[in-house]
Parts: sequence; C-alpha cells; structure tokens
Amino acid sequence: MNNSQKIPQQPPLLPMPAGCVVGTLQERVKRFSVRCTVNGQEVWAHTNNSGSMLGLVPQGVQVLLSPAANPARKLAWTLELIGLPGGKEPVWVGVNTQTPNRLLKAAFYAGQLPWAAGYTQFSAEARCGESRIDALLQGEGLPDLWVECKNVTLVEDGVAAFPDAVSTRAQKHMGTLMERVAAGQRAATFYCIERGDAACFAPASYVDPDYSRLFLQSLKAGVEMYPHVVQADLSGIWLGPTLPLAPLAYIGV
Repeated sequence: MNNSQKIPQQPPLLPMPAGCVVGTLQERVKRFSVRCTVNGQEVWAHTNNSGSMLGLVPQGVQVLLSPAANPARKLAWTLELIGLPGGKEPVWVGVNTQTPNRLLKAAFYAGQLPWAAGYTQFSAEARCGESRIDALLQGEGLPDLWVECKNVTLVEDGVAAFPDAVSTRAQKHMGTLMERVAAGQRAATFYCIERGDAACFAPASYVDPDYSRLFLQSLKAGVEMYPHVVQADLSGIWLGPTLPLAPLAYIGV
C-alpha cells in the first residue's frame, strides 16, 4: 500500500471529529504543543505524541486540527494529522497516539482482524501483573490474547520503524508479552503504521537498539507481530493489511 492508492469507498473505521480545520505548521515549541496558522491566524494545538516525531514537523507542512472536547482546555485544538509532501496529495500521517487503541477496538468489532478470528470479548487497559496491556481478547475455547498497541510514524526508505525515540516503556511491554506466551497464552503487538508510504516494517535499531533486541527475542519466544498499515485523509482513518517484516539482517542487532 502506498499513498497513491485510492482511499476505500466504505466509511472510515474512525471518522475525524466534527469541526476539524486544516492549517499550516509553524513549529513544535514544546513536547506537547505546536504553533500553527489557520486562515492566517495563529493558533496553538496540543499533541499527545511524546515521541520525537522524527521527520514530521518541518515548518510549512499542512496539519489537521480537531477542536478540544473540553472547551475550557488551555489549548483549544488537538493535532490529528500531518501532511507531508507526496505528489499531488500530501501523505497524511496520523500523530494522535490514541488512534491505535481506538482503531484496534473498531477493527475488532468490525471483524477486520483475521488474527483475532473467534474472539468475542474485548477488554481495554487490562491488568496484567504489575502492568496494563492495551487490550485483552477472549473467546470460548481460545487462549487469552493480550495485545499491545504501538503508534508508528517513522518511515525510512520505505521501511516503517518503531520507536522514534528510546522507549523503556515499550521495552517493558515486550517483557510482559513474553511472560504471557510462556504461560501458555497468546500475545501480540499491533503496530499501527499511520502513513501509507511504507512497504515493510522493522524495529528501529538505529533509534533504540535495546527495543530491537527485545523484538527479536520476542519473535523467537512466540509473540505475534502485526504491523498494520492504515490510510488516512481529512475524513477519517481506515485499517489496511499487515506489512511484511524487513529482512532480519536489516535490523542490525
């Protein structure tokens, strides 16, 4: 899948909130705020993306902002999409880190996760020992399936990569998922690749080598990896197919 492919005709799994506006990014000023212009007026928007957003925040790119659900919030807008130059139309990249969890749940109930066939119950933020895992799927006669969601926005030479900054939290999650497999259950990572210009997926060893080592260790231990590419436009987000993993030699760990 790439950005040149047409957006599906069916309604998006996750429609964009009402009242969104298109603006222009001026700068990411702090970790959780960006300065933009909309119709020539300066506005400030909240971003919940704590990663580096490597390669996504050059001045002048288009952005999609949604109005804050709470009108009393200090920042009246939330950053949803960044439009990177990509030909006739921008490559829209989803940067709202709540999207993967929402998309996983919507795709589960829409029957769009072949690897979760037969599961009927979805529990969000499930307690697992001292951790919380994003989702626990259960079905009669099936082993519990624990799913951790990751937001992927980094693409280098057609390879989608995670993370875009060192993440001890993500490292911890890999250890928890391996423990679930060792206990006879299923465990998976749902990599939500929020851009349509990637051909394959790999852990970002050049960013977080410890996470990459745990990724390979988890694969060998039986943790399932599902890097799903998504398509987005100004109306919403659709779930696409899984991408293949890059050759292990590429990972370089």
